[in-house]
Amino acid sequence: RQRIDEIDRAMVELIARRGGFVAQAARFKKDSADVRAPARVEQVIAKVRALASQRGASAEVVEQVYRAMIAAFIDEELRTHAALGAEAGAV
Repeated sequence: RQRIDEIDRAMVELIARRGGFVAQAARFKKDSADVRAPARVEQVIAKVRALASQRGASAEVVEQVYRAMIAAFIDEELRTHAALGAEAGAV
């Protein structure tokens, strides 16, 4: 159980780091289509499925986890992008 807790802490740290980059990226995207970027999502999924296979992990589990994480980040990025647009309109 302790090793799983250590992995959970490391994963949350990595998700937080990834989230920081996502927030930065929102500032450079023109519209919600740029945020959603379905082709990019599929590139990421293909990449992580291959990485999972190389590491002996379940590609299906990794894909499900990444799809959920990406969807959550897209939602957050859309909110950030909308807020930035509202700020720009207020100036």
